[in-house]
Amino acid sequence: MHSIQDLIKIALAEDIGSGDITTDNLVDPQENGKGIIIAKESLVIAGLEVVKRVFEQLEPLMTFQSEFKDGDAVKSDDTVLEMEGKLRTLLVGERTALNFLQHLSGIATLVRSYLNEIGPKKIRLVDTRKTTPGFRVLEKYAVRVGGAFNHRMGLYDGVLVKDNHIAACGGIAPAIAKIRTQVSHLMKIEVEVSDSAQVKEALAAGADVIMLDNMDIAHIKKAVKQINGRAVVEVSGGIKKIDLATLADTGVDIISVGALTHSARSVDLSMTINANRGN
Repeated sequence: MHSIQDLIKIALAEDIGSGDITTDNLVDPQENGKGIIIAKESLVIAGLEVVKRVFEQLEPLMTFQSEFKDGDAVKSDDTVLEMEGKLRTLLVGERTALNFLQHLSGIATLVRSYLNEIGPKKIRLVDTRKTTPGFRVLEKYAVRVGGAFNHRMGLYDGVLVKDNHIAACGGIAPAIAKIRTQVSHLMKIEVEVSDSAQVKEALAAGADVIMLDNMDIAHIKKAVKQINGRAVVEVSGGIKKIDLATLADTGVDIISVGALTHSARSVDLSMTINANRGN
């Protein structure tokens, strides 16, 4: 998995290449400047530390000041972050820093809007593995900043027996029986089901978590009653924001939504840069 620093290095190298032709030929390397990042719409901020790391990688002595922290609600025209350093650094790092900040804040903002639909109901909203390749660690961080939770980080840290696994093993029962002998006794086993017959089989096989995949409200209510507290109940598949309040009243424990990461738009943030003449 890429570290945040790796992602920043890749992003800067992608943008700068052999050098910023425009800035390098227009701006004195010793000239100082100030940058201000401003919100152009109401949003939930996420990625301030990533922005700092972008500029610090270009110039370790860059200084920063902000009244906000990740997870804070920001209004349009609010100054999100101020920074001072070499004018060249500000110009070179501007786009990369904003790309990170706009994308991550977009996820956090979408997540918060989903949670607002759920309200105070005691249910857990989680993400999925439907993330931008290479960016999973950051996108799942933004989900947490928005107030939701992460599902498994990858294939390596959680068991989820899906339809293709079930088909490969000849059924839910043999799949669970086989994996129980292979993983730690501390590892929970989650199984994806699509109808009441599979719910019954998953319960009989001792599934710890049952994922109701692409079921309508009536079948979800029926499955929750059928499970009756014997397993954690997750619902997933094609869930829209408008469905959340209704789903939260069905008795399920977890709602997983791929759209939190794969459908979040980048929010509108801009950066103004000014030279400190004479400094």
